[in-house]
Amino acid sequence: MASHRRPKQPSRTRVTVLTATAAAAVALTSQGAAQAAPKPSKDEVKSKVDALYEDAGRATDKYNGAKEKQEKLEKQIGDLQDKVARGQEELNDLRDGLGSMASAQYRSGGIDPSLQLFLSSDPDDYLDKASALDQLSGKQVEALKKIQEKQRDLAQQRKEAAGKLDDLADTRKELGRKKKEVQGKLGEAQKLLNTLTAKEKADLAAKEQRASRAAGDRVDLGKEAPASNRGAAALSAAATQLGKPYVSGGSGPNSYDCSGLTQWAYAHADVSITRTTYTQQNDGTKIGRSQLKPGDLVFFNNLAHVGLYAGNGQVLHAPKPGAVVRYEAMEYLGNFQFGVRI
Repeated sequence: MASHRRPKQPSRTRVTVLTATAAAAVALTSQGAAQAAPKPSKDEVKSKVDALYEDAGRATDKYNGAKEKQEKLEKQIGDLQDKVARGQEELNDLRDGLGSMASAQYRSGGIDPSLQLFLSSDPDDYLDKASALDQLSGKQVEALKKIQEKQRDLAQQRKEAAGKLDDLADTRKELGRKKKEVQGKLGEAQKLLNTLTAKEKADLAAKEQRASRAAGDRVDLGKEAPASNRGAAALSAAATQLGKPYVSGGSGPNSYDCSGLTQWAYAHADVSITRTTYTQQNDGTKIGRSQLKPGDLVFFNNLAHVGLYAGNGQVLHAPKPGAVVRYEAMEYLGNFQFGVRI
């Protein structure tokens, strides 16, 4: 006969022991995780934040390049659309003219030319009219050729405009991606900064303040002669923007990113240079550090940053988020690549 005895339940003591063991295991795991990922120091946070700002600067540069391309495409598309509209008007005029010619020929061609000659009371008058009819026919042929050429031109222009509209759509998508990338990097940096204590944040702010050389501060720029009047004018213009904030994508006059400042400065020296660091490197002649003169562009960290050489080892630049346009010694700006003389 089958047994109906209830299965033996674990004792309360055993359950308590198991629970305590599990709790201890959880505690040890948590402790191990805490030991595996200690809170980063202030200097480590600063180093990571600076790296994120550098990445954000590169992404900003790509964003600026895409934005510049977008503006050019929009202008080219506008010009093409205006050209197509004018071409369509010309085509319509040509068609209207051809229609008028055809009507005139029909009206004058109701009688066979030989019969018109036979019936004409004035053969000389008829010959004049016949000449006019021949000319009219020639004009028709010419008008047809012009219409065909205009149709081909318009088809090509419409195709070109359609291609540029596709490019514009792709560029706008690229803009959106780069904007998200910039915002993501800046967001990561802010999260890291939020891990600092109030005192650590104050220490970093004080250090940043010491590094910042706003308008009115005395900076020893030495007495180096600028390479050109253009460089001198650009440097002088940039100096009027000391203390203006760094903003990703800023190109003046209220805020700047690094290449936005250099482009703005040279524009005020009546020199047009491109918008991004990776294109500004090709806007002049590359030179080494020993050749630098005030007004030359100086590039750092694999084209992540650009500024204006100000003399005596100092650079006038828009540094990074949270900072302002300022003078700063070259040795604090990272890996120097080369200068460019405009």
